[in-house]
Amino acid sequence: MPAVVEVRNLHKSYGSTVAVDDISFAVEQGEIFGIIGPNGAGKTTTVECVEGLRTADRGVIRVLGLDPGRDRAELTQRLGVQLQDGRLPDRLQVGEALRLYSSFYRKPADRHVLMEVLGLADVRRAPCAKLSGGQKQRLSIALALIGSPEVAVLDELTTGLDPQARRDTWGLIQDVRSRGVTIVLVTHFMEEAERLCDRVAVIDRGRVVAEGSPQALTEGFNGGLHIRFRSSVPFDDGLLTGLPDVTGLTRQGDLVVVSGTGNALHAITSALARNDIVAEHLRVEQPSLEDAFVALTGTRAATGPGGSAAGAARRRSPSPH
Repeated sequence: MPAVVEVRNLHKSYGSTVAVDDISFAVEQGEIFGIIGPNGAGKTTTVECVEGLRTADRGVIRVLGLDPGRDRAELTQRLGVQLQDGRLPDRLQVGEALRLYSSFYRKPADRHVLMEVLGLADVRRAPCAKLSGGQKQRLSIALALIGSPEVAVLDELTTGLDPQARRDTWGLIQDVRSRGVTIVLVTHFMEEAERLCDRVAVIDRGRVVAEGSPQALTEGFNGGLHIRFRSSVPFDDGLLTGLPDVTGLTRQGDLVVVSGTGNALHAITSALARNDIVAEHLRVEQPSLEDAFVALTGTRAATGPGGSAAGAARRRSPSPH
C-alpha cells in the first residue's frame, strides 16, 4: 500500500538560515506518526510544507497522492490541519465557528455530532475568549476534523495544557485514529510521543536523525537498564558481573548499581536469591524515549511552546489552508 504522506529530500531556507535540510519520511495509512525534536529543529516548517502553507525550495511531497502546491484546492478538502498558534475572534461562538468552517468543505462532518463527541456541546454558545485551555484545544481538533479529512496534521497539540487536560486530549486523538484518520503529530513532549505514536521521526537542525517506533528507538539507546539496590549481606561483584546481559556494576557506598540489557533484571534477582541475598529498596530505571532523544539531539525535550525553525512568522488564525 502506498504511503499516505511521502516526503523526499525536502529542503527549505529562510535567507541564509537552513530550516529543513534534506528531510525524508513516509506515513502509512491509519497510523499516528510523530515528528519530534528540539524547538527550532524544523518540525513546523516541515509540516507547513506538507500542508501547502509554505513552498519548499526543493524536494518531493505527496499527500494522498497529491502535490500540496499544484493540487492545493483538492488537498484542502481531504487534509485537516490543527495550527500551532491558531486563534479565533474572541466573540465568535463555538457553534458559529464550526458552522463557518463546515461551509468550506464538500462533505463536512455533522458539526452537532462532532461537538458531542469532543465534549463541546455544553459550550456551543460560549465565545472563544471564554473557553478554558482544554476547551480551546478540543475546538481546535473539531475544526481540523470538520471537513471529514483522511489525514490530520496536529502541531503542538497539548502545549499549555495541564496534565489532566493533556491526557484527555490524548484520548481524543486515539479516538480520532480509531475512526480511520491518519495522524501526523508534531510534539516536543516525549511522553506524548510514547503514548500515542506508532512511529516517530526525530528531527534535529533540519535533518531526520532517527526514525522508528518509540520502543525501537528506546531499545536502541545504549543506556540500558540501571538496577539499584542495597544488599542484605556483602557479596563479591563477580556474582553479578559474570551474568548474561549484565554490562557493569558500580558501588556508591552501600548502594549497588548494576547496568544491563534485556533480561538482566531476572538474571540478577535469580542470582541473588540463589545465594540468599535480599535486594533491599530495589529500583529499576529503564531508558525512555527522552533518554534516546537526549542522546540523539544533545538537548532535553522542551517544556515551552514549540516553534518553527528560523523563527518563521507564526500562524495566527486557523484557516482551511
